[in-house]
Amino acid sequence: MRLEDLEISKVITEDLIDLNLKATSKLEVIEEMTHLLYRNHCIDSEKGFIKDVLYRESQGVTGLEKGIAIPHGKSESVIKTSLVIGRTKQPLEWESLDGNPIDIIFLFAVKTSDSTTVHIKLLQKVATLLADDEVIQSLQSVKTKQELIKLLSKNYD
Repeated sequence: MRLEDLEISKVITEDLIDLNLKATSKLEVIEEMTHLLYRNHCIDSEKGFIKDVLYRESQGVTGLEKGIAIPHGKSESVIKTSLVIGRTKQPLEWESLDGNPIDIIFLFAVKTSDSTTVHIKLLQKVATLLADDEVIQSLQSVKTKQELIKLLSKNYD
């Protein structure tokens, strides 16, 4: 995949979005979102991927500000670099830069061979979006997966 071809809208599909996560803890969020990756053939081992995400979590804070977290795993378990987006019903405890709970999660699954360029490029695109307060407010209120995809791709496509 060439970097200039990396549009968020090509990485995000409706199958990798869950606006009603049932999880009530950080671990449950990671497990629930990992299961989506597995069901959609983005990873070949839930256990292996979760282990790699939790390892990365132990290395530093992935909770940003305004209720958003961006956990990620570079893993041998990843078949194709993907991004899952989830929103929890209730904000939950997560180490974050502003000390507040999290309810919107962008989980990056990065194939080991893509780990430098593609991963960084994808993170940059998401970070740019998340720097926009309007985008963040809209993330809290979107009702459908289609609305979410439109919101995330409008700045690029």
